[in-house]
Amino acid sequence: MTESIQGQAVAEAIKRACAALSEQTEYLTSLDQAMGDGDMGITLSRIADALQSYAEDTPADDLGKFLLGAGMATNRAAPSTIGTLTATALMRMGKVAKGKDSLSAGDIGELFEAADTGIQQRGKAKLGDKTIVDAIHPASVAFAEAIAVGASLQQAGESALLAAAQGRDNVTPLRSKIGRASWVGERTEGLVDPGCAAFVIMLSAIVKPMSA
Repeated sequence: MTESIQGQAVAEAIKRACAALSEQTEYLTSLDQAMGDGDMGITLSRIADALQSYAEDTPADDLGKFLLGAGMATNRAAPSTIGTLTATALMRMGKVAKGKDSLSAGDIGELFEAADTGIQQRGKAKLGDKTIVDAIHPASVAFAEAIAVGASLQQAGESALLAAAQGRDNVTPLRSKIGRASWVGERTEGLVDPGCAAFVIMLSAIVKPMSA
């Protein structure tokens, strides 16, 4: 049987991710403060509030339009670095989902890849720079590899989550090379990157309820 996810399930997944971000605002703020900035938790909380309202009020019968609209809502709520990256990811995903009312496993893999590519291109970051890329890229690859060998959506999601968490942990000992965190230099070594942490929090909220 070919698995697929309906539009409403996508909306519910976004709401779960938003709720998780809101719950972790203080934690993400503390991570960002340690890196020399400090506004990421608050910014992501604003994004979460905006997307929560958007997902509740907007039909998801055309997932392309739905995701593009989610990206625009993100831009309006937080025209900042993390806001721009999140909006870019959502809009790139929207282009892939154009005209679809449901997503197959292959579609989700393409959305994952589009979000990853969009964030790398917009943020000018690559693996090892200690940014959200170090979580989302391995997650995207792991999901695609799992689907390719016949894993279920649940199994592929769990593989992606494990890879994202491993990616976060792999770069924790490293020095940040992008953005304001790079100004702090060696003091970022050993600190958890807040972008990676935020992605793992969101992906965990999306994946884990599927197995409940």
